[in-house]
Amino acid sequence: MNTASRWFWFASPQTFFPLAGTVARWCAVAAALLAAAGLYVGLWLAPTDAQQGEVYRIIFIHVPAAWMSMFIYLVMAFWAAVGLAFNTRLSHMMARALAPTGALFTFIALWTGSLWGKPTWGTYWVWDARLTSELILLLLYLGFIALQASIDDTRRADRAGAVLAIVGAVNVPIIYYSVQWWNTLHQGASVSLTKAPSMAATMLGGMLLMALAFWLYSIAVSLVRVRCLILERE
Repeated sequence: MNTASRWFWFASPQTFFPLAGTVARWCAVAAALLAAAGLYVGLWLAPTDAQQGEVYRIIFIHVPAAWMSMFIYLVMAFWAAVGLAFNTRLSHMMARALAPTGALFTFIALWTGSLWGKPTWGTYWVWDARLTSELILLLLYLGFIALQASIDDTRRADRAGAVLAIVGAVNVPIIYYSVQWWNTLHQGASVSLTKAPSMAATMLGGMLLMALAFWLYSIAVSLVRVRCLILERE
């Protein structure tokens, strides 16, 4: 069996089921280890920020959660589009499985951001472009979940959710570029693909460890959720 045929073989829910269980277990273990390492680096090894003091350490949760909130939505919209285009059951299940985890990270990003905002801005919330567009992302996740739950016919629910996910993807670049397009209170990106990081290497290392831990956690719980959906539907 060549590589292409192997991937198509795993596209079947029945053959994907055992693979998902194995990958989920390994990802869960790796996520726990990386999260422990990331928290150790962020809370004990990283230096105190010269301007914000110790309160800045919330970035080791806030920033990776914000990254994941946007990344998971794009992945969810991708699987929704694949399911809509090719009418593949597993693709729709993947999109549905990702939504609760994406909503969780979006909530964590908003919550930790408000806790960070109080000592730095003097308020928990402002209708800032970045904060508002991130709140809209949470509503899109919740709307996707609620829409699919409100339709009894699985196929109709999958199609309706896919359309919402694809349309809502336009909000992700708005979140990312909001600090460049508008005059906002939210600070610019500390990590960029085109510029050197504006933070100490220890801070960056701790944040990247947490981001990788969150990514592996997302894979683990989403695959567990997919397995539940396969048992429910198949």
